Amino acid sequence: MNIQKLILYGPLPIRILAGLAFIAHGIPKLSDPAMTQGFFGNIGLPPELAVLIGLLEVIGGFALLVGIVTRVASILFIIEMIGATTIAKLSEGFVGGFELELLLISVAISLLLTGPGKISIEYNVLKREVFPKGKKIVDEIRLKERG
Repeated sequence: MNIQKLILYGPLPIRILAGLAFIAHGIPKLSDPAMTQGFFGNIGLPPELAVLIGLLEVIGGFALLVGIVTRVASILFIIEMIGATTIAKLSEGFVGGFELELLLISVAISLLLTGPGKISIEYNVLKREVFPKGKKIVDEIRLKERG
């Protein structure tokens, strides 16, 4: 197996772990929305966002886990994690503060750039990315690099 084919499997472990991490952080928000709404209110966010963020984390995390609408979920997670970092975590410093959010931003950027990879619903079931222009752009870049 050559390196180009092997690269197509790279997003799989990243997608699985990021998906599980987002789901694990979203379930508590949905299981106790009053607590999350209180926290959101305390940091100056509209309490109504608590359920929406919980849904994003659970549904988006599941999307990453199985590899569907990976690029869209990644964009939404980048936005969410930038907000979480600047609003809730920046004052806590890097270690014990916003290092997880920065790591998740990095993972989401990586998935935005690479797409879901070879082992995914988009690749194996749908036989295309839901937003195929992303794949087209990546393929064009690869052709330019080879040529």
